[in-house]
Amino acid sequence: MNPQSTDPQPQDNEHIATSTAAGSITPPPSSTPATQEIHAGSMLAVKQLVDAVRAEVAKAVVGQDEIITQFLIALLVRGHVLLEGVPGVAKTLTARALAHVVRAEFKRIQFTPDLMPADVIGTNVFDPHAAEFSLRQGPVFTDVLLADEINRTPPKTQAALLEAMQERRVTIDGVPHPLSELFIVFATQNPIDYEGTYPLPEAQLDRFVMKVLMSYPSLEEETQLLARVNKGFDAHDLAEAGLRAVVDGAALERARAAVQSVTVSEGLLNYITQIVHRTRGLPTLTLGASPRASIALLQCGKALAAISGRDFLTPEDIKTVALPVLRHRLILRAESEMEGLRTDDVVQSALNAVEVPR
Repeated sequence: MNPQSTDPQPQDNEHIATSTAAGSITPPPSSTPATQEIHAGSMLAVKQLVDAVRAEVAKAVVGQDEIITQFLIALLVRGHVLLEGVPGVAKTLTARALAHVVRAEFKRIQFTPDLMPADVIGTNVFDPHAAEFSLRQGPVFTDVLLADEINRTPPKTQAALLEAMQERRVTIDGVPHPLSELFIVFATQNPIDYEGTYPLPEAQLDRFVMKVLMSYPSLEEETQLLARVNKGFDAHDLAEAGLRAVVDGAALERARAAVQSVTVSEGLLNYITQIVHRTRGLPTLTLGASPRASIALLQCGKALAAISGRDFLTPEDIKTVALPVLRHRLILRAESEMEGLRTDDVVQSALNAVEVPR
C-alpha cells in the first residue's frame, strides 16, 4: 500500500477548483503584481503577499478568495485546517495549488480503515547490506500535508498526527525527528457520508486552528469552470496551467513576523476572553471553547488585520474569524442537536451577547 503521493497528483472529480465558504473571510481583491518583495514589519507587504498568492491560485481555482484567505491565515499563524465539504468541490486541488504558489512540498495521504501509524509518520527499516536500521520517512515529512478523509481511519492512526500537528515533530522508536518549519496539515472529511467513519476526538479537533466549510460554487462560477475546461485547462499540471511560485520561505517568515507585530488593545483582549467564556456556561452545550480557542481567535484576528493592510486589530476582525475558529471546538447537547441547533448558531449567539469595545 502506498499511502502518499506528491505534486502533481491526479485527483478524481477535482479537475478545476471551485469553492465558497460558510463563515467566510473576504478582504477586498487587489491587482497587485505577484513579484512584490515582502519586508518585515510591513502590513502593506503582508497584503501584497496575500494578493500575489490569490492572483496565482485564481488561475486554477474559480471562486477561491474566501477559502484561500482562510488558508493563508492558518499559514501565517502556523495553524492547521480541517476542511469539510461534499466530494468534487476541489478541497485537494485548492491545497495543492496553494503549496505550489508558496514553493512548498506537497504530499497527500488517503486515509483508509487499514492505514497504520507507520504509514503516516514512517518507520525504521533494517538494511542487511549496511547491517543497521535506517529511517524510512512517512508523508508527514513535508511542507503541506493533505490528510484526505481523515475520519475514515481508526483513532490509533488519527492520533499519529497529534504530535506532528502540535509539536512539529514525530517520535519513532523513541527518537524525535523535527518536521519542516512550514509544516501545515489540511485534513478533509465528508459531511454527508458517516457510514464506516471514526469521528475525530475532541483533543484532535482542538489542534485545528480553523474548520473551513466548502460548499458548491455559484451558477456563474460553475459556468466559468466549464468554460475553462472547454478550452483545455488541465489542473493536473499546475505549472502548465500557468501557476507561478511567487512566495518563498523567507518571505513567508517575514510576513509571520509582521503579523506578530499587530497592535492589540486591552479592551480587545478582554473582548476575546468574554466571547470564549460565554460558550462555557451555555445550557445548549456539553463542552465550550478552551483557552487554546482564545489564543487561536487572537492570532487569526491579527493575521486578518495584517492581510487587510492594518497594523491594529479591530472587533470586526475577531467577529469575522470567530465562526471558523470556534465552530469545531463546541459540542452540542443531544437535545439541542435534535432541535436543529448548529454550533455556528451558538457562536453567533455568543458574539451578539458580548458588548463590542469602543
